[in-house]
Amino acid sequence: MELIEEKGAVPYIPFKSNNQANKNGMVWKKMYHYFMLNNEEFLQHYHKRSNAESSVQMIKSKFGDNVRSKDWTGQVNEVLCKIISHNIVCVIHEMHSLGINPDFCTKSLNPAQ
Repeated sequence: MELIEEKGAVPYIPFKSNNQANKNGMVWKKMYHYFMLNNEEFLQHYHKRSNAESSVQMIKSKFGDNVRSKDWTGQVNEVLCKIISHNIVCVIHEMHSLGINPDFCTKSLNPAQ
């Protein structure tokens, strides 16, 4: 927790029911008291993290958890393409499950032929 705070982030890590405030340093105590006194607000921050982890897990399960590019730029681009592909899959899934019929052509433009 101290390393996370040193890097400028807030360690929203949930506590177990048997945790106590009298252990592991100042950051632990501070976050434990914040967790106990502002539980709902703490959990809102934590669930942002759990949503991000769920999205990463969905991407890994659908498109694989490795990248094939050798250089850093290629790896970043490959991961970004996986994220875009995941978003497109989610939009298409919701279109079908909600019965949305999208119209991507505006009235002022001629549709592609």
